[in-house]
Amino acid sequence: MIAFIQCLIKYVFFKLPQFTNANLLTALNSTTFTALVFATLCIAAAGYIINDIYDVEADTINKPHKLIVGKHISEDMANNLFMGFTVVGVLLGFYVSWQVDKTSFSALFLIASGGLYAYATSLKSTILIGNIIVSTLVSLSILVIGVFEIIPMITAESRNAYTFLFKFLLDYALFAFLVNLIREIVKDLEDVDGDYKAGYYTLPLAIGRKRTSTIAFVLSLITIASIFYYVLTYVFENTYLLLYFIFFVIGPLLYIAIKLLSAKNKAHFTHLSLVLKITLFLGMLSIVVLKITS
Repeated sequence: MIAFIQCLIKYVFFKLPQFTNANLLTALNSTTFTALVFATLCIAAAGYIINDIYDVEADTINKPHKLIVGKHISEDMANNLFMGFTVVGVLLGFYVSWQVDKTSFSALFLIASGGLYAYATSLKSTILIGNIIVSTLVSLSILVIGVFEIIPMITAESRNAYTFLFKFLLDYALFAFLVNLIREIVKDLEDVDGDYKAGYYTLPLAIGRKRTSTIAFVLSLITIASIFYYVLTYVFENTYLLLYFIFFVIGPLLYIAIKLLSAKNKAHFTHLSLVLKITLFLGMLSIVVLKITS
């Protein structure tokens, strides 16, 4: 999904008439962009691996059928893979930064890698902090395309046009942050039994499932209201895009909000987590609808 969304931004978002008509160019060629995608994927893969290493105890209860470390590969092998993916991801990130003459941008990959490591080793077991970090890194996987494609191209004359383009991308990143934050909370509700055994101190274990579900419900309403305001303000005249947002983004989020009020067991929260992932994908897919109807 990360790779698909990044390609969507590169080959659809940046080809919207609003930007091509203004002759706005982006910084990365196909080779360098591919390196950026693989850098992001390597960092994400390393994050998944280190998370699995530290989640063995919890996953034996929460997801025994998906347990990999200690079952299919050894912990030593998993650690080696974590180090390998991290090194490759950071090196690729440095290469892309060097190509656009912005070597300081390589710090983004170190920060993302460090954030994922901190999340897996300690922050995951803290109330909301781990959820916010992961959601921020998900949104960063979207913003990183704008950072490398747009910022190196900004001049005094083109600053306003590129700033508008970056803010447009920032809206999608904010959408990804909010939806993923809800999903992270729902996953904590789903995994409460294993998290309790592992000694984690997640939101459901601190305040209970019902109150946590209420918080996720409120966040869902905030997200729905934000999207509704956005589409009425910016895409109201585009009927097709308006209908797309109503039926394929706002509709599923409204369904999730309603179901959160009655969800009680693991199966309910597993279902909602899947719907949230699909909703995130559909929200990003609106870029294609925008391109077709522009």
